[in-house]
Amino acid sequence: MSLYGMMRTGVSGMNAQANRLSAVADNIANSDTTGYKRSSAEFSTLIMPTTGGAYNSGGVTTTIRSAISSQGVMQYTTSVSDLAVNGDGFFVVQNPSGTPYLTRAGAFVPDAEGRLVNAAGYQLMAYSYANGVPAATANGFEGLVPVQISDQEMTATPSTEGTFSGNLPSGATPVAAGSLPTTNTAAAQYTSKSSLVAYDNLGNKVLLDVYFTNTGAGTWQVSVFDQSKATPGTSFPYTGGALGSANLTFDTTTGKLTGATTGISFTVPNGSTLNLDLSKLTQLGTGYTVADADVNGNAPSTIEKIQIGQDGVIYAQYQDGSTKPLYKIPLADVQSPDNLTAMPGNVYVQSADSGAVRIGFANEGKLGAIVSGALENSNVDIAEELTNMIAAQRSYTANSKVFQTGSDLMDVLVNLKR
Repeated sequence: MSLYGMMRTGVSGMNAQANRLSAVADNIANSDTTGYKRSSAEFSTLIMPTTGGAYNSGGVTTTIRSAISSQGVMQYTTSVSDLAVNGDGFFVVQNPSGTPYLTRAGAFVPDAEGRLVNAAGYQLMAYSYANGVPAATANGFEGLVPVQISDQEMTATPSTEGTFSGNLPSGATPVAAGSLPTTNTAAAQYTSKSSLVAYDNLGNKVLLDVYFTNTGAGTWQVSVFDQSKATPGTSFPYTGGALGSANLTFDTTTGKLTGATTGISFTVPNGSTLNLDLSKLTQLGTGYTVADADVNGNAPSTIEKIQIGQDGVIYAQYQDGSTKPLYKIPLADVQSPDNLTAMPGNVYVQSADSGAVRIGFANEGKLGAIVSGALENSNVDIAEELTNMIAAQRSYTANSKVFQTGSDLMDVLVNLKR
């Protein structure tokens, strides 16, 4: 065995314990860092080949591993934009240059432009509802945009969908064809009437008169008119006529709506096409009743606050009480989270050993839920780290003794000539 080899082995051991102490130092320093995952130094032997009965000492190599898949304790806060993942998955964020990363650090706050940014300056990414209900890009980050919410901009949403449910009286007297509301004459007759509020493209309220008229056994006509076009004091006739009309057929045995027509579509004045769902209407032996009436859209209003559901949908609640989905936050995952590469700012990127990034939505498959108003603490155990620190210190001292002994033996060898 070479004395130099023994000394190099001692240096290898000291270097390994120094790496271990470095990991402990990082863990203790980040024990209060949101979403931080503890690191640990794993050792493996380095064996040198032996020849002629002589033993050649090798050393020890160090591999740093992070306990990324181990979840920290939830800490609840009062901020809606504080987010945590309860289960598997990572938030997708990007740096100011647009490079995507994964993180569990969900302490997001709005910046000057309304973007949600965490303490390290990374922007939260999500899918926008601007082009309809979003779908996740399973194998990439395409389609993700920074979440940006401004409470200064006023928005108005035109009405496009609505539902109306209730009961039409089965014993109603049929109205003659020449007196139906669609004739739009002063002599027009109807069985029942309700009014609905809708919104045009600029957010103006439009009052709609909805007429239900019995035309025979189990048959009804529904007609919609613009209330502002009614003749003052008499309603009929309306200037411009009906906005839309449809014929409904009910099963005279069950009283349920049957046939192909289950609703009515029409264009809101100065607005969009509104599809009014009437599939829950019934025709039973009681009076006219309205069970539910709802039409989407909202008047010009600023965002009063946001709400984030466990499915990751970010809703804007406006001053008039209406809500609108703005973004849907995805979650990313890999086959082996512990093999992700840690980067500055408490973020991660995929590596050759972690597997490719997969994108999905919360509560789908193995992905966890998104919790609003909560943060994930670091998974560092201070007591365990202090124990590791003492053990590393003792091992470092022992390895230094090996080096000192080798140095002393080398000194004896050099002095043999004297």
